[in-house]
Amino acid sequence: MAIEHGASALGLVGQMPSGPGIIEDELIYEIARVAPPPISTFLLTSQTNPKAIVQHYKRVQTSTIQIVDELENSDYEMLRKELPNVKLVQVIHVIGQQSVSEAIEISNFVDAILLDSGNPNLLVKELGGTGRTHNWDLSREIRESIQIPLFLAGGLNKDNVKEAIETVEPFGLDLCSSVRSHGKLDGQKLSDFFKAIES
Repeated sequence: MAIEHGASALGLVGQMPSGPGIIEDELIYEIARVAPPPISTFLLTSQTNPKAIVQHYKRVQTSTIQIVDELENSDYEMLRKELPNVKLVQVIHVIGQQSVSEAIEISNFVDAILLDSGNPNLLVKELGGTGRTHNWDLSREIRESIQIPLFLAGGLNKDNVKEAIETVEPFGLDLCSSVRSHGKLDGQKLSDFFKAIES
């Protein structure tokens, strides 16, 4: 359904402490195996240990790993060594000005940065799927300060996506809760979102 409406990538959500759309590793593997070649498949992992991320990846075999929490010891080198052909996307939760510095530093080690509106500092970490926007002026500052693609996430919907694109000018958009009804993807909401982008 997502591909039919125009998605160029699929976010496949592994076990998370919060947020919608979590699916089992077997299903992630099945979707990654049948997705047509132009479509990227993103494993969203909340693992922070590089070895655990490698083990998780080997169970699902997506084209990309989206790390939604802070990587232990910033050991991207280990991931590169173990998974040389897999793209790495690091999520930065835009909380304040410190997020800009964090994104700039990490951009030297990954293939793309994804900006979201979670809060990993809470007792139960929010690592995406909040339905909230964040400060897009900070997102634009990050986009202008890094040399790699930037994805924008966090509360995007058909009513604010035009402003989000004009403000941040991201490489791509990541959405979740705004195109769901009763926990599942909603074809009408997807259609409305892509029409809003096209307009």
